[in-house]
Amino acid sequence: MAEIPTVDWEDLRRAAVDACTRAYAPYSHFPVGVAGLADDGRVLTGCNVENAAYGVGLCAECGLVCDLHNTGGGRLVAVLCVGGDGQALMPCGRCRQLLWEHGGADCLLMTPTGVLPMAEVLPQAFGAENLRA
Repeated sequence: MAEIPTVDWEDLRRAAVDACTRAYAPYSHFPVGVAGLADDGRVLTGCNVENAAYGVGLCAECGLVCDLHNTGGGRLVAVLCVGGDGQALMPCGRCRQLLWEHGGADCLLMTPTGVLPMAEVLPQAFGAENLRA
């Protein structure tokens, strides 16, 4: 089993804030950036990309998961999502499911109140194992 990299939360915050500056949020005016740490030590990022057809906008976490797979795959071990003020945001329900799928129960999430594992952020989560049942 590979050694899990140490999480540098300030490094993730800087990367998320930087990603936030590239958000495309002309409708909500609510830019979001996210950074994640992959199990091999890569730092990944994403930003929200809105659309005039509101329902097809992309959350920052969608970009993060795309970056994960576009740069070699693996698993997320830690994630930090920020708004325009640089403070931690709680991902929406859809994005919690994305983080569960690509990081699992032990993936750490910086929340507005501190670090929590995804098992606490999304208790009784639905995952691939439920499809085989």
